[in-house]
Amino acid sequence: MNRTPPIITQLLVVNLIFYIGSQFSYDLSRDVFSLYYFENDKFLYSQVITHMFMHGNLMHLAFNMFALWMFGSTLVNIWGKNKFLFFYFSCGIGAAILQSYANYININSFVNVLSDASVSKDQIISILNSSTYPTYILEFVSEAKMSSAYNDFNIPMIGASGAIYGIVVAFSFMFPNTKLMLLFPPIPIKAKFFVPGLILVDLFFGLTSASIGSIAHFAHIGGAITGFLMMWYWKKSQFNNRRWN
Repeated sequence: MNRTPPIITQLLVVNLIFYIGSQFSYDLSRDVFSLYYFENDKFLYSQVITHMFMHGNLMHLAFNMFALWMFGSTLVNIWGKNKFLFFYFSCGIGAAILQSYANYININSFVNVLSDASVSKDQIISILNSSTYPTYILEFVSEAKMSSAYNDFNIPMIGASGAIYGIVVAFSFMFPNTKLMLLFPPIPIKAKFFVPGLILVDLFFGLTSASIGSIAHFAHIGGAITGFLMMWYWKKSQFNNRRWN
């Protein structure tokens, strides 16, 4: 940790504090800090930032913080603290925007079906905001579609994964031939191949019914896209060589 930039240590500590705090008051911290769908009664604008410090379990926290330390430390040493923070939070916000838009598309298609069945949008939003939904809804939509829209509306997004994806993209952009070791299978892969493969996996799970858990795949993609666009712009404008201390 002696070689870890102070800002990385501070981010690790803040994330750990949020996690410990959430264990003592999970419902309150989830409702206040996690990112809800923008039409949900629990949505707050501040959640666009605070969701990045919330994590579902210790493994989720450990994996993200390890990646933050491993890749983020290098970027801070090159860019400086302020530039890194700008990049980090920009990628996190980009992740939130794309995931929210993906949720919007899914929920809007559900709303349109019910609107065609003469159910008003206010009534639909009221149903989605409730803890249960009336059974007559299933006369117009499948249970799978109802469940999908209900989950997108009510299950909040948490975690720094979107920002982490942006950091990994930046690292691979700057060090494309650096070999990264996979856990499964344990083989080294150059960063320029590893990162696109990682994004394609998220794209597959995001666009299909296949799932390996409650993961915001489009948040990962949003963070990666934001990171790539920023790196591309900085390189094109020679902005990448500037350091913000």
